[in-house]
Amino acid sequence: MTSETRSAGAAAAPAATPVAVLATAAIVASILLTITIGLLGPSALVPALTGAAWHPPFSLSAAPDPHLVVAMAAAALVLGAAGLLAGLSVLPSRGGVARPLVARRLVALGCVAAGVLAFLPPSGSGDHLNYAAYGRMLTLGLSPYSHGATDLPGDPIADAVEEPWREEPSVYGPVATFVQALASLVGGDSLRLTIFVLALVNAAAFVATGLLIDRFTRHDPARRVRAALLWTANPLLLYQLVAGMHVDTLAIACVVAALLASGLPSRGGALATGALLGLGVAAKVNVGLVALGPAWEMRRRPGRLALVAGIALAVVVAGYVLVGAEAVGPVTRTSKSISHASPWKLVQGWLQEIVGTGSAYRGEIQIGSLLLLALIAWSLFRATRAARGPAGESAAVVALVLVVAYLFASPYVLPWYDGLAFGVLALVAASTLDRFLVAHLLVLSLAYLPARVYVLPDDLEWLRSVVRGQVTPWALLALTAALLWWARRAARPLHTPRA
Repeated sequence: MTSETRSAGAAAAPAATPVAVLATAAIVASILLTITIGLLGPSALVPALTGAAWHPPFSLSAAPDPHLVVAMAAAALVLGAAGLLAGLSVLPSRGGVARPLVARRLVALGCVAAGVLAFLPPSGSGDHLNYAAYGRMLTLGLSPYSHGATDLPGDPIADAVEEPWREEPSVYGPVATFVQALASLVGGDSLRLTIFVLALVNAAAFVATGLLIDRFTRHDPARRVRAALLWTANPLLLYQLVAGMHVDTLAIACVVAALLASGLPSRGGALATGALLGLGVAAKVNVGLVALGPAWEMRRRPGRLALVAGIALAVVVAGYVLVGAEAVGPVTRTSKSISHASPWKLVQGWLQEIVGTGSAYRGEIQIGSLLLLALIAWSLFRATRAARGPAGESAAVVALVLVVAYLFASPYVLPWYDGLAFGVLALVAASTLDRFLVAHLLVLSLAYLPARVYVLPDDLEWLRSVVRGQVTPWALLALTAALLWWARRAARPLHTPRA
């Protein structure tokens, strides 16, 4: 190829629009801020890790001021959301942003960022300290489902667990616990090394999910770029799932792979779907909602449905048999809780004002949340049916509807729970749901700065008392109302005027 030919080809390629350039800049800046927070070392957002200094993860131990790291995190989240929304807004034009080269660069950006974050201390919450302690318990012959960190006094791993979780047993499935035990076996008495092994597994799960989604969307340039924005290069997910190192990442990887395997017509596809769904549920039980997607798609093939369900159930049962029956109770405990940023916290307060403060009204709120979940799911089913026509919904669309309904209706929701919706969202066609979920994740992420019990300076306590306790519940309530309004409008049939 001559230089003239190359020049002509380059000239023919559509140039990136100003909005696309700004979107990319905002995303990159957000990711760099997230990396910098971990690089600075222990702070209000980054729990300290004990162990040999030469063990990864590494940091500068700069002891940054709480005001600085909180401001950096807030900037990372706002810039990340702005970059995502801007990037998604230019996709329909199929201009410069919707090119395979751009998709590859976004995927590479996300993969590199995940790899870098694996070598830095986790930030945002202290959940990873719990993971290390649960793995330690299993390796020492204790059940993490009936013991807490206080049952290992003086242990270098268990002593790192923060309040108020020191007495809490594990609420995670056996697959997650086995991974945590493996990390403990490798890390030994070094908390840093134990966390590093967990971080490597977590980053690998995130990257693997991104590569699977990229392969699934590779035939449509615009859809491929959108998928990369929603998952691999999504700065909000990199902040929550990778830098935050939450076990949700592993569970999401399993169920996304299961959804893709469910599209394979062979018997092997059914076997893989069942096994992957079982592994996902055995990592974290709430991802089981995704299983209803393949079940819906296979409803007219009872033999295949029975095979997938049987394999999934066998994997889950085998996992719980290995860890013991006491694992069942703690895993379902969060279903009765109400998180501080949830709109249901407002309902709880109203009920206590009207009826009395003698009850937490958890039972009534559970019933209300189920009714709301049904309403949202029904509304979204109607909206997606109108968009896709009478041919029916795919497994991914059904799974997405149920996951979104769960996230908007559940009394107990945390920002990293949204990762499940984004993993499924990247597999379906673009819609206004993209923007609703970006807004939902942004609002929740800002509410949990930081998502750990840390003594903030007095002039930052408003982050908990005002933002998390007052602003966020109302914002999520408004967002839920807007979602229902949009779904109602999207479900209306289009009337074509008579000629």
